Amino acid sequence: MFSRLWPVVSAIPTAIRGTAATQNIKVRGISSTKAACSDAIFVHRNTPENNPSIPFELDAKNKEEAKKIIAKYPPQYKKAAMIPLLHLAQKQHGWTSISVMNYVAKFLEVPPMRVYEVATFYTMFNRNPVGKYLLQVCTTTPCELCGSSKIVEAVENYLGIKVGETTPDKLFTLVEVECAGACVNAPVISVNDDYVEDLTPEATVKMLDDLKAGKHVTCGPVSGRNNCEPFGGPTTLTTPPPGPGFMVRDDL
Repeated sequence: MFSRLWPVVSAIPTAIRGTAATQNIKVRGISSTKAACSDAIFVHRNTPENNPSIPFELDAKNKEEAKKIIAKYPPQYKKAAMIPLLHLAQKQHGWTSISVMNYVAKFLEVPPMRVYEVATFYTMFNRNPVGKYLLQVCTTTPCELCGSSKIVEAVENYLGIKVGETTPDKLFTLVEVECAGACVNAPVISVNDDYVEDLTPEATVKMLDDLKAGKHVTCGPVSGRNNCEPFGGPTTLTTPPPGPGFMVRDDL
């Protein structure tokens, strides 16, 4: 039945467009914005630096750590340790190669595809080589309102790379991320696992200088705040909290 109706159904869009053209009617689509495509490729392609023939194995220290992680789960559910084991392997290797995924699959006794599904879903697993310092700049709305675009621009101008690129010396990789979860301390850059907050373009350049010089970068706000209190100082809880029994009847 449908095969008989298909020529009629398929001709409807053409007829509508023809009528709109002859009567000078503007046809507007449902969406007015262009679809944003991801820059990640979820299909593996063998390369000289990323192929199954390159061996990978956790070192002795991390093997013991992996056993401790697996011990937290029932034996029949040890595959639940997949994410922490991938993170552990990435910290050792620097990124999550196909060999890393295959090793984790063998370690957990699960099909490799189960690991591929997880590693391609979570962006915290870097499936391509990255620099020594992975700079993740949050550009979601709160950070953008506080000037995160200027932070990205400062990094690009200083390092001579664009978002998604790595410096020739393999020292820095720059990426954009969605919501680092530090909105009250925006703008923020994640340097590997550490957050540097309350950034300005000038403070960003100084941070990059320190990293180039091999200096330790202090985590947290660079503005002088201790954490996320107001810039003018606390406005609540400014007195010591009352002790036990406060506002409790004496006969209770």
